[in-house]
Amino acid sequence: MSENKQTLWNPMVHPGDPNARNHIQIVKGDGNYVQNREGNWLVDGVGGLWNVNAGHNRSEIKDAIKAQLDELEYFQIFDGISHPRVLELSDMIIEMTKPEGMAKVMFSSGGSDAVETALKVARQYWKAIGQSQRYKYISLKQGYHGVHFGGASVNGNTVFRTNYEPMLPGCVHIDTPWLYRNPWNCENPEELGHLCAKQLETEILFQGPDTVAAFIAEPIQGAGGVIVPPANYWPLIRAVCDKYGVLLIADEVVTGFGRSGNMFGVRGWGVAADIQCFAKGINSGYIPLGATVINERVAQGIENCQSFTGALMHGYTYSGHPVACAAAIANLKIVQDEDLPANAAVQGQDMLTKLTNALSDFPSVGQLRGMGLMLAIDLVTDKTTREPIDPMSGFANQIAAVALREGVIVRPVGTKIILSPPLTIGTEEVDKIVYALQKGFSEIDR
Repeated sequence: MSENKQTLWNPMVHPGDPNARNHIQIVKGDGNYVQNREGNWLVDGVGGLWNVNAGHNRSEIKDAIKAQLDELEYFQIFDGISHPRVLELSDMIIEMTKPEGMAKVMFSSGGSDAVETALKVARQYWKAIGQSQRYKYISLKQGYHGVHFGGASVNGNTVFRTNYEPMLPGCVHIDTPWLYRNPWNCENPEELGHLCAKQLETEILFQGPDTVAAFIAEPIQGAGGVIVPPANYWPLIRAVCDKYGVLLIADEVVTGFGRSGNMFGVRGWGVAADIQCFAKGINSGYIPLGATVINERVAQGIENCQSFTGALMHGYTYSGHPVACAAAIANLKIVQDEDLPANAAVQGQDMLTKLTNALSDFPSVGQLRGMGLMLAIDLVTDKTTREPIDPMSGFANQIAAVALREGVIVRPVGTKIILSPPLTIGTEEVDKIVYALQKGFSEIDR
């Protein structure tokens, strides 16, 4: 592989930054480990990018890919055409989401695509039932919904929007249910849940209920800092949406298929969304794939429309790619048969407890938080004021560099270090992650 860094621009980094982490080159993966070009095996503390849920180098998934390549490498699914794998996977996903009342699936190539599909379907639904004035989206600050213009417009972090503005009109952001940092300085979970739900209701009323198409949020905010909402938050949000007829879109790109410790994120709070967005864990990253799943209410509204407004003029060349679908079917069987959501819950709690014991006393560690195998270390300059570290200081990168030296790859993101290992992780790898990070803070946080 070329050593010429000038031919590649890495996503999510300034291409002119000499401190960018593009010196790390991963050449092999197996189980819960990856190997760098120097030949060192590293615990994969980031799970690829939140997505290698079933672990690297799974023979079941690779065999499914090979078999599908021998049978049919590609055909499109436009205009009523299909193939066996896309039908099989659709049925499988609808069966898995039966408790949420899901009815139909639209496939794409990844999470940003899945979100874009959800946003467009939400607007189309309202047009199909004669309420075309409902076009606005409400979302959360700190939220992340991909990099397409629709997703970037509802993103709640300005770093994903500033360089590409202006964004879509009709996108409104409200405060996130973050116990550690919120405008009310509220540290009571139940009270915070009510405050956030009340803010959503107030914003819907201010915008005009008959103009709001959907509220979109991640069940647990991922890139925004692994923000776990209070237990009452999602039931209250569902109630507000129902009160004003607003569609609820759950962006399950990260949480879907077990990472939160539940098969689906919102299911952990007993809530069903109207539309769910999937990617990442749907096939553990082996082949790019996204899916948008739509409940009976939305499906019927569009299907029963007798005009062209009901036509789905949306899709991608690689929607429902046969090889990606074959990989997903094999992957989801592993997720279910090995009960990976349960392992994520157990190992995630163990890691959070051990990290809390090992790191809490370091000056820069403001908070350790997480749910399932989604964890974050919030880095601060002052524990009392909770002032975040300067994201440009490189502090998180320095911690990550020590962890790498100690055999673990973690993800520094500005003011946080994020952990999202494969859902197959065991106690041995958990302990290695904890040790490597403790070593990093011991050397850097002095």
